[in-house]
Amino acid sequence: MTLLLGPVLRHVGETTAVVWVQTAGPATVEVLGCRARTFEVAGHHFALVAVTGLDPDARIPYEVHVDGEQAWPLPHSPFPPSVIPTRGPRSAGRARIVFGSCRYVKVSDRKQAALYGIDALDAYAARMARAPAEEWPSALLLLGDQVYADELTLQTRRRIAGRRERHPDWPADEIVGFDEYVGLYRDSWIDPEIRWVMSTVPTAMIFDDHDVRDDWNTSAAWRAETARTPWWRDRIRSALASYWVYQHLGNLSPEELAADPDWTKVQAAEGDVWPLLVDLADRADAEVDGSKGLRFSFRWDMGRSRLVMIDSRNARVLEGGEHLMLGEREFAWVERQASAPAPDGGDVDHLLLGTSVPWLLAPALGDLETVNEIAASRPGLRGRLGEAVRQAADMEHWPAFRASFDRLAELVGRAARGAEGPSAPATVTVLSGDVHHSYTARAELPGVTAGAARVHQVVCSPVHNHVPGAVRAAFRLAWSRPAAAWARAWAAHHGAPAPGLRWDRVGTPLFGNHIATLLVDGRRAEVIFEKPRSAAALDERARVTLSAEAA
Repeated sequence: MTLLLGPVLRHVGETTAVVWVQTAGPATVEVLGCRARTFEVAGHHFALVAVTGLDPDARIPYEVHVDGEQAWPLPHSPFPPSVIPTRGPRSAGRARIVFGSCRYVKVSDRKQAALYGIDALDAYAARMARAPAEEWPSALLLLGDQVYADELTLQTRRRIAGRRERHPDWPADEIVGFDEYVGLYRDSWIDPEIRWVMSTVPTAMIFDDHDVRDDWNTSAAWRAETARTPWWRDRIRSALASYWVYQHLGNLSPEELAADPDWTKVQAAEGDVWPLLVDLADRADAEVDGSKGLRFSFRWDMGRSRLVMIDSRNARVLEGGEHLMLGEREFAWVERQASAPAPDGGDVDHLLLGTSVPWLLAPALGDLETVNEIAASRPGLRGRLGEAVRQAADMEHWPAFRASFDRLAELVGRAARGAEGPSAPATVTVLSGDVHHSYTARAELPGVTAGAARVHQVVCSPVHNHVPGAVRAAFRLAWSRPAAAWARAWAAHHGAPAPGLRWDRVGTPLFGNHIATLLVDGRRAEVIFEKPRSAAALDERARVTLSAEAA
């Protein structure tokens, strides 16, 4: 039986790991003596193997067998063996976490390839394959836009050509069906370097808008307008079902998977489980603050570093006059995860909050988004104009959900002061993407003194995409002090309160394709931004110390 895609190494603990694969048909998949049967979704076959009984603090080579035949590694592979790097007490104080967002698929058309440039993750993987295993990352965080369902490559357009005869209501320039999403993920993950790096680095993922559609869940008005299109119900079902299969499931540990009711139903079902995923997608799309029992946010503990990944797309509460990035139940869950002690009962030295859209933008942009939120909430013509600007200018980041922005600031402040634990961490860092430029911003919060954690927003975007010159100029202007002063005065005039914290960028904003690495050694931490120079080499563009505190 053929292995179509994968293996993708997902959640890894001290003695467990989760390995995801896609196969050509129904089969039994085996990794290190642990087996799983495939499950079928709309004629496609997948397996999630929970690998148990591993040694802590080890780097364990593995193979994938499908129906007893070795399917991975591929014959004559030029890459080192895939390994599972388990966590443990010896490595608890060290981490090398690679992250980024907005990775458009590698394209074959020369003109288009020149426009998009070199894929930074692809170049990183090629360099990594030549490096000692001790220098390999301990985690890969993909912070949104893993696939682009509304910006199609030429090969995708050719693949879906002719389907208008079967689906006359479907758009010619966007994908809609589950089969088409399967093609998107295959195109994105089949590249040899990407396939290998995802097989050997524990990979966490969260979606952003292009995984579904540009501006997804920007506002209640956007939802109402989009819902009127005849093909949207098919699209949102395919998007959320494929996200659950390809991205969400592997974010969970074996224990969390065993407790997940939807995964339990899928495992127990006979035959094609597409009807179960239609129900799941409908519940997810109609989700109002956990009322349907679904949560895409998740937590990873990596020694004394903790990642709390926040679903800042599907978890939005937009109906009935509400305008929240997260509802009360979801936000309370995030707050509990951020303040919980480490699994070994000790301290968390580095708290990472992942969110696909940035919390701290250029100050001028933040004020403009808050003013726009006020304008779009008004009745009549002014409200409609504000909503039109909101959608046209992508004003949908945390400052455009001001109540949620302030609540996240309170969470970060409590964590930085150590108010809910035995001591303060060394760093609290918000990791994001989306905005097609990379930067680090250092924040100052009330009550967060010199003895508390250092607070930063770190953005790495894009990994592989095109950034027009006008967009670069606009972001450079937005980071300038005159623009910030003007925007603050204008925002105050329109009734937007000043944020309860101050922040400014460290260094200059970076443009073009980048990959970022967070290096942790005890209570020291720094972030490195690299830009590809060739298909197998990267140049360091910036290095920022997040905390120089000794262990």
